[in-house]
Amino acid sequence: MLILTRKKDEAIRLGEDIRIVLVQIKGGQVRLGIECPSHMRVLREELYEAVCQENRQALKVNAGEISALPLIHSKTSPKSSQKDNLGK
Repeated sequence: MLILTRKKDEAIRLGEDIRIVLVQIKGGQVRLGIECPSHMRVLREELYEAVCQENRQALKVNAGEISALPLIHSKTSPKSSQKDNLGK
């Protein structure tokens, strides 16, 4: 882990596309500004962990639960539209 010291309004660069600015220091908290490309996801650590946990839970779904789900038929399915045309 790289540890850097920054003062208010000083920045850190990660590559060419990411800039992290120390915006405010108040009590035991710091406020950071993050500039990065819009396609990059920026999450707080606790939110990232919650998303990972939800993804792990979704992977634990068993086959019995999946087979109990109702089937959804697409109206735009080529096979179903061919059957409809033949029956008319």
